[in-house]
Amino acid sequence: MDIKALLAKDAQYCSFGDTVHYANPPKFFNHCEGSYLFDELGTPYLDLQMWYSAVNLGYRNERINNALKQQLDNLPQLACQYLHKEKVDLAQEICTNIEQRTGLKGRVHFNVGGSQSIEDALKIVRNETKKNLMFAFMGGYHGRTLGASAITSSYRYRNRFGHFADRASFQPYPYCFRCPYEMKKETCGLYCLSQFKKLFDTEYYGVWDSKSKESEFAAFFVEFIQGTGGYVIPPPNYFQEFARFLKEKNILLVADEIQMGFYRTGKFWSFEHYGIKPDIVVFGKALTNGLNPIAGIWAREELISPEKFPPGSTHSTYSSNPLGTAIGLEVMKIFKEKNYEQQVNEKGSYFLGKLQELKKRWKMIGDVDGIGLALRIELCQQDGFTPNRELADALFNAGLRGDLKANGKLYGLVLDIGGYYKNTLTIAPSLEITKDEIDLSIILLEQLLDQCKAV
Repeated sequence: MDIKALLAKDAQYCSFGDTVHYANPPKFFNHCEGSYLFDELGTPYLDLQMWYSAVNLGYRNERINNALKQQLDNLPQLACQYLHKEKVDLAQEICTNIEQRTGLKGRVHFNVGGSQSIEDALKIVRNETKKNLMFAFMGGYHGRTLGASAITSSYRYRNRFGHFADRASFQPYPYCFRCPYEMKKETCGLYCLSQFKKLFDTEYYGVWDSKSKESEFAAFFVEFIQGTGGYVIPPPNYFQEFARFLKEKNILLVADEIQMGFYRTGKFWSFEHYGIKPDIVVFGKALTNGLNPIAGIWAREELISPEKFPPGSTHSTYSSNPLGTAIGLEVMKIFKEKNYEQQVNEKGSYFLGKLQELKKRWKMIGDVDGIGLALRIELCQQDGFTPNRELADALFNAGLRGDLKANGKLYGLVLDIGGYYKNTLTIAPSLEITKDEIDLSIILLEQLLDQCKAV
């Protein structure tokens, strides 16, 4: 593989509008296995982000690959206006899964990707409420289609594309390490939640009609564990009261589980940690282990019944493609066969303990935290608090050079950067990562910190 020639072609023919060119130069890989990507020289790169938490069961998972091959030989293509067995069975699996966890009956609607499924969730909400205003959290990420961009907090995703009249009202997320109100979580009494509630005290705060007892806002879109926002983890008692208040005000709760679903946090869905019963659940990514695009929504029966959401309410050519549904069905079977809740929590606890030890050795690590195998390292200046984006960028790029050494071998390290200040390493390894690979990741992270002259 002639990397220089390929980079020249990329520079001439490929759009720079996606995220490939965050790396300088962009990195080529040519095969993968388990927790590793491999470059053209065969150097293994330990992947600690697994395609933004899409490949939860590891690269080239044999069972999932075989499910795809079998479907290729049977029914690889079918227009989504027709039914096939795998679609119906997968919908049943997801509905049964959520009913077991919440006691709620609902239905599933498939689409191709997470952003498109957010669009479908917006349609369900607007169809039910006849309102087009939404709440979302600061630091939240729900996608980059036009509708999803309107409820994603980063203005840079909207900046080039004109005015967004339906832009969400963004509320502070309980980001305790960098409290937006500069309070301490031990003594704040969930001050951020009290400030959200205050919006409903009087009609003059602009969201509530005290006479009709009705809000101008239809729904609150929530990542219970923020993904692109930096794997921020809320205090344990926040969301119970938050959900109770939304229900009291008749505001729908939409759980965005695109990054954190499918055992990433040690529960099948991240909302389970807080005893929440969402009105709508959006899922994607790890449903097919990154092997074929498919995503979707689950909604309560009252919101998505055929009478409420009739045929033709939304459509996508590849929405319930048979390759995707067959793979998704196999993934759901795998998750039922082993105690992933125990496995992920044990590995996550071990990994977090190693990161906490790492923090003690490096002043520039301001915060580490984690839930299951969703872990974060927030990089700071020597004061342990001022955001250090430059160090995060340096670690990201240095990891892709493939010149780290361990056990007499060369390695690379695949990292992802998130956070409000783009100074946080968001760590989402394969759920099948071994303790030896966790230990290796710490060795490689320490080498990167040393290479990049951290202290």
